[in-house]
Amino acid sequence: MEKKAIVMLSGGLDSRLALKIMQEQGFKITTLFFKFPFGTGCCDEDCSFNFSQLQRVKLKILDYTKGKALQEYLKTIKDARYGRGKGINPCIDCRIFMFKKAKEFADMEKIDLIVTGEVVGERPMSQTKNAMSLIEEKSELKGRLLRPLSAKLLPETEAEKKGLVDREKLYEIHGRKRGKQMALAKMFDISYPTPAGGCLLCEKSLAERFKKLLGRELNDNEIKLIEIGRHFMIPKNKEVSDNNCWIVIGRNEKENNIIEFLGKDYDLITPDFIGPTAVIIDKCGKEVKEKVKELIKAYSKQGNLKDRKKFERYKL
Repeated sequence: MEKKAIVMLSGGLDSRLALKIMQEQGFKITTLFFKFPFGTGCCDEDCSFNFSQLQRVKLKILDYTKGKALQEYLKTIKDARYGRGKGINPCIDCRIFMFKKAKEFADMEKIDLIVTGEVVGERPMSQTKNAMSLIEEKSELKGRLLRPLSAKLLPETEAEKKGLVDREKLYEIHGRKRGKQMALAKMFDISYPTPAGGCLLCEKSLAERFKKLLGRELNDNEIKLIEIGRHFMIPKNKEVSDNNCWIVIGRNEKENNIIEFLGKDYDLITPDFIGPTAVIIDKCGKEVKEKVKELIKAYSKQGNLKDRKKFERYKL
């Protein structure tokens, strides 16, 4: 009987090792990559596709950056039940969401075993033993979820009990140091990306921005605007302080170009001098538009620190 497994692939070292360990145990692998709007893993889908191709395994990409799938994911982010990190990152809720979707895919493919590169103690929120157990339970994957890098520190899966997986060839890695993983990468002769980027929801500097904006009904383009530029909430009128217009201005030519592309269906303001492009997301009157023109000038070479300070109270 052919042994099959789903490997959840972020593209980083740990998930690459999980794939290689399962191949060593004779499994036919399908990799599963989640594409999220605020960051996905150590590399993008192209990087994960290239690695999957090199290992001669099939890659399935689940895209949650647009349409109904985006709105489903945003609901999970907004309605977090299991706490947030230093930013507004609901890591446990997010992983439950991912594992439920992985289960749906595995069930559809009639594959019992789902594998991840998680390491006990590597992440403070989602990779403690208690959190990993909770995620497994809420995802309805009890006994089906194998973490080969830390398997000997965790309860046996059904695949191990049935002898489909040789537990003796699994590992007991724990903590944040990566020395053992790097040694395994050398043994398996695989390359891996340097850890970088990550989930924007973890960024403390962006937490206030996310808190304000995730309360809105964001569409595909608005989600992409969150991570670029300078953001401001300018009141539509003097009487109602919480009735604000969301404005994004570019910090450089690249961001100006992105704003012009993403903001083409909104109210774009492009100066006739060298300065930032601005997009007004909400429907606003002339008074706000005049303020936005002042804002553009303040952040151009024509402006100064005093001009910018006028807008500090509106900044996200």
